Amino acid sequence: MGQARAYLLASLAAFYLITLATPQVTAYITDELETMWGSSRIVDDSTCQQCIALSLNRGMTSTFRSKKTYLFGRIDIDIKLVPGNSAGTVTTFYTMTEGSWNFHNEIDIEFLGNSSGNPYTMHTNLYARGKGSREKGYRLPFDPTQDFHTYSIIWSQHSIQILADNKLLRHIKNKEGTGGAPYPNFQPMRVYCTIWDADDWATQGGRVKTDWSLAPFTAYFRNFKATSCSPNQGSKMCGQELDDAQKQQVQEVDANSKIYDYCADPKRRIGSTEECKSQ
Repeated sequence: MGQARAYLLASLAAFYLITLATPQVTAYITDELETMWGSSRIVDDSTCQQCIALSLNRGMTSTFRSKKTYLFGRIDIDIKLVPGNSAGTVTTFYTMTEGSWNFHNEIDIEFLGNSSGNPYTMHTNLYARGKGSREKGYRLPFDPTQDFHTYSIIWSQHSIQILADNKLLRHIKNKEGTGGAPYPNFQPMRVYCTIWDADDWATQGGRVKTDWSLAPFTAYFRNFKATSCSPNQGSKMCGQELDDAQKQQVQEVDANSKIYDYCADPKRRIGSTEECKSQ
């Protein structure tokens, strides 16, 4: 009996080690995301494993969205943008409520295409209860067309953070109670990604138009991850107060990478100037 028991324990130990060494199968990308319209397709081959490809042709945009809605959380996705001459195109990653525009909330990351050799603009904006015009734009410190990069939105009751490759670019505090603009606090949002034609404004204020002879324009998305944050969760992941390193990071981004800022442009600003202090 003792020998048999020892053999059983040795077999179980060997099975456990084999299990640990075996790669775990990850969820398929369509478990959490659904394509909606346009030229949206799943790519799962040597060029891109478990990716969604969104393509833009004249008169036809493409979109996918999350199957679930989220009330506070961290949303991450890897994106590889349209290479070459992408002027007039806009590739987006954003969260949005569903229902009346009067109560519409939206957190935007939009990549404004450009002619060959010129960098993308990463345009960010926030809508709360139908009010937007809180725009800030940035130059990225890398070429977003050569490889995938991770873009993140962290949304809590206290603040919104926008990151690229885990580097904090923008921090929006909830200052609604001290004279600031409305803040998205009560409605869950769904995640969307799209590619669409905006050549009336996207590239150099609309002066550079889309060259449709280069269509289709295709962007790739992968590694979608959504992590919920409860309203009272106190971790850094859920957007509490910034530490000194993060504050320094935002200051460096503002000094070196920011192109425009609604706080410095009254035409872009809503609410009082109090909102723009200590962001």
